[in-house]
Amino acid sequence: MAELLEGPHAATVERVTVTGIDGAEVETILAAPDRADATGAVVVHPDIMGIRPLFDDLCRRLATHGYAVACPEPFARATAAERAVEEPSVRMDLVATLDDQLQVGDLVAAADLVCARHHLEAVSVVGFCMGGMQTLKAAASGRFTRAVAFYGMIRLPEAWRGLGVWEPLAAVAEVCPTLALFGEADPWTPAADIDALRT
Repeated sequence: MAELLEGPHAATVERVTVTGIDGAEVETILAAPDRADATGAVVVHPDIMGIRPLFDDLCRRLATHGYAVACPEPFARATAAERAVEEPSVRMDLVATLDDQLQVGDLVAAADLVCARHHLEAVSVVGFCMGGMQTLKAAASGRFTRAVAFYGMIRLPEAWRGLGVWEPLAAVAEVCPTLALFGEADPWTPAADIDALRT
């Protein structure tokens, strides 16, 4: 993620909140180029560790290329103590408790905010790992014009199955144009899952 080269524009980054469809306040990174108009809008879904300086920097780097960017916290409804833990296993244990209607709703709310601020309509979505999985689901929401999923799970790991968590593969027949990138030896995205996604 940090390998994205800087673009030609200076950019600013701020933290704001968007309101989820359940009324929850969702901390969100906003980044924009320091110019009169953005050339496009992107919503970023972070990996399982959520928004943090790494994603402030990634959003800023995207903004230096002319994009208006929003990145909501995926665990906004977890406790502050749960969000503060730097051990990924705590958040991994929380995935089965997520509600994908709220998760995708937060991405759509972030898209609406960034588009309204910059007078844009079209918006893309990109995500990493767990965020890549959520990107596949968001790509089927009808709100996004393009999607890029980086090494996102195609089928739910057994430990992540919960009442409100959707199977990513079930959504892909309805997605907007989507690019999905995977590692050949990634145990979270086995070859059989990638073949199922292609099919």
